Amino acid sequence: METRVAVIAVLLKNREASTNVNAILHEYAEYIIGRFGLPYRQKGVYIISIAVDAPQNIISALSGKIGALKDVSAKTVYSDC
Repeated sequence: METRVAVIAVLLKNREASTNVNAILHEYAEYIIGRFGLPYRQKGVYIISIAVDAPQNIISALSGKIGALKDVSAKTVYSDC
């Protein structure tokens, strides 16, 4: 199956949500190229960027599951590759 490279940007408004995000990321670990997390304490926001290489339906499912969590938003940017 053809894969695409994408970056999922995740914003957490609540640090406790990171437990649920990490559980979902563990389910999709085989598709994750890398991830970067940054706490922005002054604004009370936690930022995670996740680079993936996966079929489009997998990327959509991953982003959708993360974005459906309470106090979490997720947006995906796809490459042409």
